[in-house]
Amino acid sequence: MALYEHIFLARQDVSQQQVEELTAALTEVLAAGGGKVTKNEYWGLKGLSYRIRKNRKAHYTLLNIDASAPAVAEMERQMRINEDILRFMTVRVDELEEGPSAMMQKRDRDDRDGDRGGRPGGGFGGERRPRRF
Repeated sequence: MALYEHIFLARQDVSQQQVEELTAALTEVLAAGGGKVTKNEYWGLKGLSYRIRKNRKAHYTLLNIDASAPAVAEMERQMRINEDILRFMTVRVDELEEGPSAMMQKRDRDDRDGDRGGRPGGGFGGERRPRRF
């Protein structure tokens, strides 16, 4: 079986619990095809760079998958049908990352930096000056 990293974005209107239910349903589809999800990370509600189907934010979720190509194709077919899923991307990889992903490490680092306080002047190296036109 092949290894895949899969990320999907769910609409901002759905709750975190509904996103978890969606993830569970996708995991069942893969299991029916003989595959399995080795890691599941919910990255949270994040802003989008541009609007997708009138949504400015989306729930991001990462799945590390060990499955055959037909099982992944069936999961993607189910995602295309579902109106709550805005976008998804599946990438075949040689090996899966162990431990937390880069997004989860970034969140941990942001939490630690927040305890120290910011630089004076907003962190830009001095006071802010008004713009001149």
